Amino acid sequence: MTAPLRADPPTVKVALGARSYDIVIGRGLMASLGTRIAALRPRANAAIVTDESVACYHLSAAEAALADAGVSTTRVIVPAGEGSKSFRIFEQVCEAIIAARIERGDIFVALGGGVIGDLAGFAASVVRRGLDYVQVPTTLLAQVDSSVGGKTAINSAHGKNLVGAFHQPILVLADTAVLDTLPAREFRAGYAELAKYALLGDAAFFSWLEANWREVFAGGPAREHAIAVSCRAKAVIVARDERETGERALLNLGHTFGHALEAACGFSDRLLHGEAVAAGMALAFAFSARQGLLPAAEAERAIRHLADVGLPTRASDIPGGLPSVDRLMHLIAQDKKVKRGMPTFILARGIGAAFVETGVDQEDVRAFLGEKLAEQ
Repeated sequence: MTAPLRADPPTVKVALGARSYDIVIGRGLMASLGTRIAALRPRANAAIVTDESVACYHLSAAEAALADAGVSTTRVIVPAGEGSKSFRIFEQVCEAIIAARIERGDIFVALGGGVIGDLAGFAASVVRRGLDYVQVPTTLLAQVDSSVGGKTAINSAHGKNLVGAFHQPILVLADTAVLDTLPAREFRAGYAELAKYALLGDAAFFSWLEANWREVFAGGPAREHAIAVSCRAKAVIVARDERETGERALLNLGHTFGHALEAACGFSDRLLHGEAVAAGMALAFAFSARQGLLPAAEAERAIRHLADVGLPTRASDIPGGLPSVDRLMHLIAQDKKVKRGMPTFILARGIGAAFVETGVDQEDVRAFLGEKLAEQ
């Protein structure tokens, strides 16, 4: 059930024994970044990894907060966009960190959205055989999803997030004030990941979102509440299944279809990650209804909410068109959740009732995608 709105900024614990950490959520938290890091790792220096866009808005504030706490900093700035989750940029980040003489007792700060969190987290997992890092997510998508749980990765030519490691942060600092600078499209894309938690396991939260999504977009207590509910849901799942051997796969609702769509669009601005997840969730619910797992009206309700928010739910909503069914099936087959040649799908028996399915008939998927690509 969804917790009631609260006035004080919440802290969510990710309970992983000796590697447990807090997700701190609230407005204006950037100013506390230095004191929090100094308390966790006294006398550590910090390397801030960020992108060109985020640097314009938030790098100075992060550096000032660290300097005020006596934390020396090095900055590593990469191009904005999904293209930075590449071997080339990953190498540049690692070499820059080593050149700056960041030591094993020092710390990475991932200041940015999901791309930076994944890139910096993966670099932190391997430079000098592993460094601690702090996530400071600056997008809604990163605050509710990618900054939490320790999944770090870069992309391969064969698909998304295929080269990476599990490496947990020591702190996630989610300053909701930084979301004020997000373009509307970026915020909307992040909302897709937020809605995912409701659709996969919290029907009451979904009803709350249907009634309150405009307030989430507007900011204030409703936004912080929605972020906290989502982080709490993910923290519980991660604590039970850190390395995605079972239950954590539920967090991939919309991702098997969505990653294929994203790859088909060249990991470009044609289709942002959150938009791909929204389209993927629409496909997952529609396919579940086609398989007789839930009533068509229930699937339509889920899809309608995503569409009402302004997210893509049909092939025709994706600019530039999509490749053939054969190409999409090939991309699905490259998904990192494939087991013995069989893709893993997250399907639903209702809103808030997702489940993991590994035995999906591929010809059923092929026929379903053919129908969806033909829709206008």
